[in-house]
Amino acid sequence: MCAGGSLGLAWLGPVVPLPSPVGGVALLLAWIVLPLAAVLVPVLVLRRVPRKRRKVAWQFLFPVVAGVALGVFGGEAGDQAALAERGTWSDAVVVRKDDSGKTDFCDLRTADGREISPALSEGEGCGEWVTAGSKLRVRYDPAGVARPTTDEETGSEAGLLAVLFVLAVGMGTWGGVRQSRWDREHVGE
Repeated sequence: MCAGGSLGLAWLGPVVPLPSPVGGVALLLAWIVLPLAAVLVPVLVLRRVPRKRRKVAWQFLFPVVAGVALGVFGGEAGDQAALAERGTWSDAVVVRKDDSGKTDFCDLRTADGREISPALSEGEGCGEWVTAGSKLRVRYDPAGVARPTTDEETGSEAGLLAVLFVLAVGMGTWGGVRQSRWDREHVGE
């Protein structure tokens, strides 16, 4: 449930579109809370063994990592689905480029002066060669939820998401079963 919830919330944010505060909470749940819940529920709630005798199942690490990845890549897949459904191609002008952090971001406006939100990221077309005043052809979300892109081809991440989901569910189940077995064998000690 946690893996599916992480993927679903991350994907639904841009597709529905959820307003910024709601989308932010959904991303927080998808990236942090649900992956941690996949580990904390079996480790803390289902434990009957005294603390000194507890054995941590290493398989619980995979659901956390896969859950975070599901949140991140699910959000990207949601952006792609939203742009495919309601995206608009437009010529845009770079109003401002923020290159102060690790990733560059470009604030854009359409040719008729409308602001394009959110900002274009470095991975989506705001490269080193782009400066304020540069003209780009971008696909953006008029609702302002999905991130814009200059990429004409949107690749599907369905295969990656399926593998991550199976990894999270499979390793979490295996770790839970292994931990439960170990608990039953060592309850009386």
